[in-house]
Amino acid sequence: MALNSAANPQSSISALSPATMTDSALVSATTNQRAASRLQVRMGRAATLPDGVNWLTLFIIGIFHAGALAALFFFTWQRLAVMAIIYILAINVGIGMCYHRLLTHRGYQVPKWLEYIMTVCATLSLEGGPIFWVSTHRVHHQLSDKEGDPHTPREGGWWAHTGWLLFGEALHTQTQALARYSPDLSRDRFHVWLSKYHWLPITLSGLALFAGGWAFGGWVNGLAMVLWGVLLRVTLGLHATWLVNSATHMWGQRRFATHDDSRNSWWVALLTGGEGSHNNHHAHPVSARHGLYWYEIDPNFWGIWILSKLGLARGIKVAQFDRNDPKPAGT
Repeated sequence: MALNSAANPQSSISALSPATMTDSALVSATTNQRAASRLQVRMGRAATLPDGVNWLTLFIIGIFHAGALAALFFFTWQRLAVMAIIYILAINVGIGMCYHRLLTHRGYQVPKWLEYIMTVCATLSLEGGPIFWVSTHRVHHQLSDKEGDPHTPREGGWWAHTGWLLFGEALHTQTQALARYSPDLSRDRFHVWLSKYHWLPITLSGLALFAGGWAFGGWVNGLAMVLWGVLLRVTLGLHATWLVNSATHMWGQRRFATHDDSRNSWWVALLTGGEGSHNNHHAHPVSARHGLYWYEIDPNFWGIWILSKLGLARGIKVAQFDRNDPKPAGT
């Protein structure tokens, strides 16, 4: 993704006019404004496509897809069970409950130690560190289905699903550039550190799976555990998350007249633990519950509810669906 050098930065000194400032203050203000503009990140197809293919990202995604296909030749119920458990930790607990509903929208609160554990679980998804993921998603809500949205299907279904990741400069470790979008996380030393080393937990999990598999069945079993517990699991999780970016902005039911193309998709909700109720979410983004009616499955919220019963979640924000007044929040 490219960095914007022609933005209109906002600064605490913007209210001062040149006539009321000294020469040194004016120079300092200009310098600060230029620095701020360089830190604004440009997203969307128009900004990133001209920078060309990000070959490292393409290579890594290609390796994981190839490994996912290879895993199918090493099926056992034990390996499937291991994959399912880690999938739930990475996609449901990590992405849905933590990155999305907790860190991005602050729909509820948990103790810091639990927040950090859930964040580590999210990095097992290979979707980047907390600052990158949260910043990207906040930009998506700010510019949803408009120019600058990182992954709007208005620029192509394939682009929204995968293409947006394959072009431009990777921003996974550029915490300073993304700080303007997630200042809350950028002040947290753990989130800054994990954003830089987001690849470490998934690497350690792969080594642990290989060692455990080897100990209980030889090196072939160890390799197969990695194929199922890392490569196939991650590939399925990536596509499930990407479907929220693509499918739920193209197909489904629109309960709320939001200013974007978001839709509710029951089958994407099944794959993602409730994230497919996307029109509900865009209408009430802070709500920790996305399934607003009884038939809208939302396991990620059930997990939050369980945490509340254990005394580990509080301040849970829940939107209520009123059939007589189906308006987005804030209208």
